[in-house]
Amino acid sequence: MLEEFPQELIKKIRQENPHFDKIVEKHEELKRIVKEVEEGREHMEDLELEKLKVEKLRLKDEAYAIVTRYKKEHNIE
Repeated sequence: MLEEFPQELIKKIRQENPHFDKIVEKHEELKRIVKEVEEGREHMEDLELEKLKVEKLRLKDEAYAIVTRYKKEHNIE
């Protein structure tokens, strides 16, 4: 997640912002679960899988907003 941003920046924000850290952790967990289901190693109803995907996207959007705000507040390009 957030591959287009420098990983040093992501690490710094994770250290400074516990909420952001939790968002990234939860997103990674959902990403792993979705991958397991899509590759057939885990089973899940379609509706439940779609809900996980929506939640994963919501977390990603929230994380992007935090990074964008952090960059703006710290004059980072």
